[in-house]
Amino acid sequence: MIVTIDFNSDEALYIQLRNQIILSIAMSEIQEGDNLPSVRELAENIGINMHTVNKAYTILKQEGYVKLDRRKGAVIAVDCNKEHTLIQLRERLRVILAQAICKNVTVDEIHQIVDTICQEFCEDGK
Repeated sequence: MIVTIDFNSDEALYIQLRNQIILSIAMSEIQEGDNLPSVRELAENIGINMHTVNKAYTILKQEGYVKLDRRKGAVIAVDCNKEHTLIQLRERLRVILAQAICKNVTVDEIHQIVDTICQEFCEDGK
């Protein structure tokens, strides 16, 4: 897993790290049962504070992407509560789509973007 942090971004470092780990899971770069680097190791590798990595790992745990084990560290363990995930997705997309509509993005353009992103994660878009 290659992590790239944009220190000039307005997005918080722990959110960037969280997002990159989720994207790596979705793209099968890391899989169920894989260990993430230790907090100390990852912090040193990408040049950020250990507390920042710890915060990202804690959020990933709360969101159901990893389990934290004292002996093994952070392990990919995706919680597959599909119903809850669909509810959260609907809530988040509602705001994102409202923003797009306010900026005159068409429904067809939205569909094209969604199709393109889905194809990045799996060949058949499912």
